[in-house]
Amino acid sequence: MKNVYFLSDAHLGSRAIAHSRTQERRLVNFLDSIKQKAAAVYLLGDMFDFWYEFRLVVPKGYTRFLGKLSELTDLGVEVHFFTGNHDIWCGDYLEKECGVILHRQPLTTEIYGRTFYLAHGDGLGDPDRKFKLLRAMFHSRTLQTLFSAIHPRWSVELGLSWAKHSRLKRVDGREPDYMGEQQEPLVLFTKQYMKSHPDINFFIYGHRHIELDLLLTSQTRMMILGDWIHSFTYAVFDGEHLFLENFIEGETEL
Repeated sequence: MKNVYFLSDAHLGSRAIAHSRTQERRLVNFLDSIKQKAAAVYLLGDMFDFWYEFRLVVPKGYTRFLGKLSELTDLGVEVHFFTGNHDIWCGDYLEKECGVILHRQPLTTEIYGRTFYLAHGDGLGDPDRKFKLLRAMFHSRTLQTLFSAIHPRWSVELGLSWAKHSRLKRVDGREPDYMGEQQEPLVLFTKQYMKSHPDINFFIYGHRHIELDLLLTSQTRMMILGDWIHSFTYAVFDGEHLFLENFIEGETEL
């Protein structure tokens, strides 16, 4: 039985990450290290810091990462790509060119007999009205059409600059620390969602850039995956157990 892997939040291409080329190589090395052991890889959003597809143009760069995704799918590994709040504007390029399975909404799926709820996590339980407004704007088809009318030399520059500004507003470019079970929005959302979906065994999210492995009931666990900027964390499910691990090059066993 092969493993199933989950990771998120690489923010490739971010101008706020000084080690971006090294970061991409490390991600590619991880994917290369698991390619013979993986049945599926779930990328739970914000793999790019900004991504926008025009009809005949895609953003410059990311060749090592995109090539590795293509290699994985060519080998028969399922690669599931979830859009996050930084890369919501995906078209069909990743599906057609790299063979990934694109998800624009949370997914409930069965893996080796266990039920998983998988999502990037943005907008789930978050009370921030400003963020909700921005999220609604970014999902607007009308605004996407207007944005497409801007030449890529300006629109992509705008997107990358916006994303950089958003990250640099945070202390050391990091997300706030875990706020506890009574305040963490994703925990509150999960507990509420469990009331009407008691059969879900694992909830896995990205978005928050914190590492969290929380046992909610004897049958239900929740994970937040950390990131691939500072933590280089991932989850792996072997059909029986779910682990949250750090990738150290040359030492990955699972």
